[in-house]
Amino acid sequence: MIRKASSDDFEFVYGVYMHPDVNRFLLYEMMDAAEFRPVFDELLARGVKYIYENDGLPVGMFKLVPNAYRSSHVVYLGGLAVHPDFAGKGYGMSMMNEIILYAEQHGFLRMELSLYTENAKARRLYEKAGFQEEGISRKLTYLRSENVFIDEVLMSWISDKIK
Repeated sequence: MIRKASSDDFEFVYGVYMHPDVNRFLLYEMMDAAEFRPVFDELLARGVKYIYENDGLPVGMFKLVPNAYRSSHVVYLGGLAVHPDFAGKGYGMSMMNEIILYAEQHGFLRMELSLYTENAKARRLYEKAGFQEEGISRKLTYLRSENVFIDEVLMSWISDKIK
């Protein structure tokens, strides 16, 4: 089940973003909970952070950031992760299926995302969910903690309703 994140989800969201197996692939550098609180509060205020649950237990998270005007049919998918305690159990694909259904139910016909070129596991998941590569953004992300720039793959999913 997908639901919008609430203030009660802080510990879960913080724990996923800052998990050493996950952090490198997401937007934010490692930080303590006090530093992360304003980031989390902004995500809540914008209404873009979601939780994926199984039997009432949070197992994953993601952001859906809608575009506007002529691109209002487009939503950006980011910050997607399954908590490592639940990895390898099919939750990623289940979450992707629900995200696609949710997006279509809310009028989105195109979903975009980017991921590190080295993140083969995520790329396989997105391809299995129907996303296709659109190109590479060279040196798009800077990992301050490693002093390295990362290339990202741009991918999109397009609804059958407009194909």
